[in-house]
Amino acid sequence: MTRLATYSVNGETFYGAVSAEGMIALSPLFPQWPTLYDAIHANGLRDLVTAAKGKPATHADFTYEMVLPNAPRILCVGVNFPDRNAEYKDGSSQPKYMSLFPRFASGFTGHGQPLIRPPENHTLDYEGEVAIVIGKAGRRIRPEDAYDHVCALTLCNEGTIRDWVRHAKFNVTQGKNWDCSGAMGPWLVPFDDPAQLDEARILTRVNGEVRQDDYLKRMTFPVREEIAYISTFMTLQPGDIIVTGTPTGAGARFDPPRYLKPGDVVEIEVEGIGILRNGVEDEK
Repeated sequence: MTRLATYSVNGETFYGAVSAEGMIALSPLFPQWPTLYDAIHANGLRDLVTAAKGKPATHADFTYEMVLPNAPRILCVGVNFPDRNAEYKDGSSQPKYMSLFPRFASGFTGHGQPLIRPPENHTLDYEGEVAIVIGKAGRRIRPEDAYDHVCALTLCNEGTIRDWVRHAKFNVTQGKNWDCSGAMGPWLVPFDDPAQLDEARILTRVNGEVRQDDYLKRMTFPVREEIAYISTFMTLQPGDIIVTGTPTGAGARFDPPRYLKPGDVVEIEVEGIGILRNGVEDEK
């Protein structure tokens, strides 16, 4: 399985393929695609996979960055597992349509880097999710054709400052976009088998304790429907990211809430994609 990542070495950013010995730098081989996002936008993901075959690692010491740090459009699906709506304890019925909100790349850090808890508020929470990357443009995509538009999968810790999602009546954007409050990565896994999504089990652990454990096939709005619905009102473009929804078990839903604190370690795991691991630190 080829895994493609964005990483940095001594302040210089590369993209490349993950190997047992380290990273195989691919960005110097494809100057026409300065970033991994550019390669996806040019339908070049398979070219990168081919180029990595048989090559030795070029970097053994590196830092993972947010996998698509210049992705211009990230859409997140909220309240998308059956038990999640009940967690709100507001007496509402299961929604007819999916909830959507934007996130920006600046809100995500890379695998192995800390999630940052800001001084303004300490209700930093975790949300383990699978994220899909669009590889082929489309508008009004039919659900049965939706997977034809997906080129890669990655993992997301859709970290949230809970108190700040309540600053306004209708939107959650403030609480969802604190710098480095979430993480995305460690890498992209090319998507070529529906089972990668249809059979995916997602686990979230905090300090080794399982907090979230569910299957994507139980989502209220499956990935195919997410793509179809979103593409109704906007043309999906290569490099767009859809963060598909988190299971029950986020820290805010415990009594009392179990928010993240410095020293905690959060792991998001999906077999066939990998493990996204991050510590927690206070903003310096």
